Amino acid sequence: MDIYYILIYLSAFSFLYYSINSIFSKRLILEFERWGYKKYRYIIAIFQFLASISFIIGMYYSLLISIVSFLLFIMMVVAIFTRVKVKDSLFEILPAFFYALLNLVIFIKSII
Repeated sequence: MDIYYILIYLSAFSFLYYSINSIFSKRLILEFERWGYKKYRYIIAIFQFLASISFIIGMYYSLLISIVSFLLFIMMVVAIFTRVKVKDSLFEILPAFFYALLNLVIFIKSII
């Protein structure tokens, strides 16, 4: 298996896991409130869930991978700015930075 597909699966399953936790995890429920996104938690979770499923479907429709990876990149850039705004530590910002970079790499690879 090509590293490109491993990156796609890593992103897909990470966002699937995170979307489910966004609904059920008490810690994440409190985090969404702290970030100021309490009323958008379900919408964000649904988007992340659909993105993870779209990545898997995208294995057969490459345009879908380009779209989803770009949208997740944008979402993670917003997450970075949100974490900076609430004065999170660099350690707390690193996961959002990692997933922004991961999805940017997937996006670039998908269009070249």
